[in-house]
Order: sequence, then structure tokens, then C-alpha cells
Amino acid sequence: MSHLALEPQIADAASRRNAVERLRQLNVTLPTFSELANPERIPVRHLAALAGVGPDEPQAANLWRVHWFNDEARTGRADVPAYLVLPEALTGVKARIVVALGARFPMIGAHKVLAAYGCLVPRLVTGRFDPTRHKAIWPSTGNYCRGGVAISRILGCRGVAVLPEGMSRERFAWLERWVADDADIVRTPGTESNVKEIYDECAELAREPQNLVLNQFAEFSNYLVHYVCTGRALDRVFHDMRKAEPALRLRAFVAATGSAGTLAAGDYLESVHGARIAAVEAVECPTMLCNGYGEHNIQGIGDKHIPLIHNVMNTGFVVGVSDRSTDALNLLFNDAVGRAYLAKRQRIDAKAIDRLGDIGISGIANIVAAIKIAKHLELGANDAIVTVATDSARLYDSERNAYRARHYAGGFDETNAGEIFGAHLQAIADDHLIELTHRDRRRIFNLGYYTWVEQQGVSIADFDKRKDDAFWSELQASVPAWDRLIEAFNEEVGATPVS
Repeated sequence: MSHLALEPQIADAASRRNAVERLRQLNVTLPTFSELANPERIPVRHLAALAGVGPDEPQAANLWRVHWFNDEARTGRADVPAYLVLPEALTGVKARIVVALGARFPMIGAHKVLAAYGCLVPRLVTGRFDPTRHKAIWPSTGNYCRGGVAISRILGCRGVAVLPEGMSRERFAWLERWVADDADIVRTPGTESNVKEIYDECAELAREPQNLVLNQFAEFSNYLVHYVCTGRALDRVFHDMRKAEPALRLRAFVAATGSAGTLAAGDYLESVHGARIAAVEAVECPTMLCNGYGEHNIQGIGDKHIPLIHNVMNTGFVVGVSDRSTDALNLLFNDAVGRAYLAKRQRIDAKAIDRLGDIGISGIANIVAAIKIAKHLELGANDAIVTVATDSARLYDSERNAYRARHYAGGFDETNAGEIFGAHLQAIADDHLIELTHRDRRRIFNLGYYTWVEQQGVSIADFDKRKDDAFWSELQASVPAWDRLIEAFNEEVGATPVS
């Protein structure tokens, strides 16, 4: 596979022994990737250990909830991951637009905790991370670093969050409750688009040998855990829909680029269903669309670079969405006046309206992009597009209040709600959209050179290997080997779940 991605083999036996001893002291057992992909395989003794443990507590038992199959209370297991099929009255298209809800994940209420687990555990079980001497550095625009801090705390190591100072207040409030020391929250300049500044800070932190940077944009375990866990979860969602609609076809998977981890689920759905993959970015910072730059407020999607773990050569579309739409729809979907308008004027079902609160800003961006894809491909009632809501609107109360204060200082009324509905839902067209040719994919792939080879020191040989589908196939095939390493590690730890 090359040293670009972690090999599923022990790299440092001494560090691994330290990790075994630390987890033995903490009585921690680690789920395998396959158990998180299919929680029906989780042993009953681990499920019993969850009794009485709240989903947001820093308890080892919550590792067994780091999957898509949590119920609404996030304390039990559902047969099918939570999802919302958006009504045609909202989307304006006949195609089924399906949103999987990441808010059901434990501790952070976002699916990025899965990515954090997937990045740290492979290093732990191979001896590449020693919890007795290493600190885990988590660069992020918000959710991944929160997930990293949560996983670090449970696994008995120090987690440091590195994120832009302009992110939502709710992110920082959560971090302030969870970190061991305020110094473990590192605020970098800027907002969502300032990923380079995060990298620069991590480069400084990495000068200290105890600091190990778990860069989600370059950690192929992030890709792998989403390929196997998120991909299979979305497959389960689609099969659940087909029970009622047997003729349904899965036509596309849509997700904001972000770290490109979630996009790996598209590779899985493409292999199983032939679904095409659409990567979403902000039109205010159109990196993939036209090698552009800028600033925006679609929090959680990071840009101005191409993630190393993005399988660009398997991407079918790039779709641009404006933060003017996501900010406005965040207000419409979650303000009492906006919800009343949707119910009264657009006759949208009350349950569907209530579920809109489970969709955060990046999820709204994914929905707008999915509507664009449906219109571009002229999809009909037998076609489905699957996407995800990484987190919920609860993480953006402060952003919504700030938006209302800027644009509706005199009050937000039904007329304003109608204007937002008309401008940002009814008027959606397939603009800022590219159906990628091979030449387009090569252009986007090459753009990553400047970040990863020139700035981050990846060899040109390793960089180029990612063009080859065989690289990704070999990575995907490594899941059983990682499972075996985790199982062997657990046997040495010998932890017994506490009921």
C-alpha cells in the first residue's frame, strides 16, 4: 500500500505494550471496524455495559455507540440508521432526497466522532501512538477535534483541539467542558476557509516529539472507517426505503468535501449500487470548481485545498452552494415563524418540519446540492439521492441568532420566511455544477500537489499513487486485518465490561 497509509502491522512493540497497560487500567475494550459497521455483531456483554451510561458521558462504554445505528434517545440500538426523506413540497423535485442523521452519535452529537475513533485506534493498536507519552493533536474546523478530544479522554491520553477562532460558540463551549486544560484548545486565525493556518499551527506543535498530529485530511484511516461504516449504514438506509418502493434506484451520493472522509461512503455506494459521487463546496470559495479562494460560513466543510484522502479520480460531480442559502435556511428551518410558514403555507408535515432541527449548516448545504443534482440529471420519483447531516442545528444557535440580528433586526415574519423559501429552495437551479470529465478530475487531483508535496512533504511518488484505483481497493481490503489487530489488542488488555 506504501507508507502513505498506515500498514496493518505492529510498528513499535514497546509503545503498544504501554497502550495495552493503559487500557487495562481503564478497563477499556475497543470495537472493531466491522462491529461499528454492523452493531448486530457487538457482543451482548458490551451492550449490557451500556445500561445506565448516558450517551454524552466520557465513559468507555460509549465507544460501543460510535456508530450510525443509535436510536432517538441515543441509548439503544435501531435496526436502521436514522434518516429523513425530504418531502417534494420542500425540495421541489420528485426524486427522493434522503438525509442520514449524524446527530445520533454519542458525546458530540456528530458523526465526526467515528472519524476520530478510526484515526486514533489504528495507531494505538500498532504502537504508533503511546498514551503514556504522546498527546493527540486534532486539527479541525470543529466536529472532528471535538470527537478527538472525546476519544482521547476515554482512552486515557491528552487530546488537543486545533480549530479556527471564528467557529461557532457552541463548539468552543463543548470543548471547554471536555478538555483537561484550557491550553488544550488552540485557536487559529480565521474561520471555515482557513485550513492552511491550522496546518501551520500543527507544524509548530509537531516540533515537540510528544505531539502526534492526527490530520483528518491526510489520515487514510478516516477514509477507511467511513468507507466501511458510513457506506454500509447508508446502504442499510437505502434497502429500508426499497421495502416500500422496490423500484427505487440509488442514483447519487452527495457530501461536502470537508476532510473527504465522508466521501469514502460514496466509493462504497458506487461499488454496490453504481451511485455517482458529488462533492460539495462553497461558491464563495470555489476550490474545485475553478481553483478559487475566498471566505464562507458553511461550517464543517473546510476548503482552499484538496484533501489527501479524497479519491478525486472516482468523483463524478462538483457542486457549489452559497452560504447565503445555508444561513438563510438555517433560520427558516429552526425559527418558529419559519416553521409555521412551512406548515401553513407549504403544507409540510409537522413531523418532517420538526426533524429539520436534526440538520446543521453543512447538512443544509448537502441538501441544496442534492436538489441541484436531481435537477441536473432530471431524476424522477423512482430515483434516490443519499446524503448526510453531520450534526444538528443545535450547534448553530449562535450563528442563527447572529444572522437574524444582521438581516432581520426589526423582526422575522411570514413574508421574510416566504422570501427565503422562494429564493433558496424554489429557485434552486443546476448552476455552479460541473459533471466531471477525466480532464476535470486530473485538474482537481493536480491542485492537491501544492498542499501535500510542496507544503506538507509528501513524496511525489506517494502523491501520484492515489490516481490508481488499485491503491484505494487495497486500502478498502485492509479492514479484516485491522479488525484482527484490534481483537488481538483487546485479548491482551483483557478488560471486562462494567455493568
